[in-house]
Amino acid sequence: MTSDAEPPASPTTEAGDATAPAATDVAVDIEASPTPSRSEARTARAAAKRRSALRSVIDWVVVLAVATTIALVVRAYVVQTYYIPSLSMYPTLKVGDRILVLKAAYRFTTPATGDVIVFRAPAKERSMCDSPEVDDLVKRIIGTPGETIWSKGSLIYVNGNVLNQTWSHVNPIGAAISHQTIPANDYFVMGDNHPESCDSRVWGYVPRGNIIGKAVLIFWPFSRISII
Repeated sequence: MTSDAEPPASPTTEAGDATAPAATDVAVDIEASPTPSRSEARTARAAAKRRSALRSVIDWVVVLAVATTIALVVRAYVVQTYYIPSLSMYPTLKVGDRILVLKAAYRFTTPATGDVIVFRAPAKERSMCDSPEVDDLVKRIIGTPGETIWSKGSLIYVNGNVLNQTWSHVNPIGAAISHQTIPANDYFVMGDNHPESCDSRVWGYVPRGNIIGKAVLIFWPFSRISII
């Protein structure tokens, strides 16, 4: 007897139906930097500004200290300014003039006739002269160490020759210059305003050690700027 039942179908496998092994995801663990809060950022900025301000203050202090040191050294050893309070050096110098004195002028040279110098006032000057009380004076060198000097009328003689005063000055001479020989290391000085100047004719010589420097420039007032 023939059976009507159909033989069982054999299983079929579809292409591409096979499942591939699952890929494993690899997580990279990166440690993130913490983000500062706003308050922390403000604090950091404020601290940076304070450090910058402090550096600026220190820089200015250093600059001022250096500038002050240089100014003191220059004033002590190189140049110094002076104010003219009287008419003893008129017309060369007038009241109110400000002059520049070169202290280093005689480091390598010797004071010479005709030089306008600033020097420490001698002790006799305050008791013998009716002039403003000052510590330093300004006059012109008329005679140098070893020279013989005197005057006759309004003429000044140095070693027997009439002194050629090429600078502006006021005559008549006023008080006469007695016949004298200037000692070593001393200088005979006079003001250009001869009749009104209290100078070596009254209180004597200026020792070399008392000379502060040579007046070289009128720098004020502006209208009087000129080489002395």
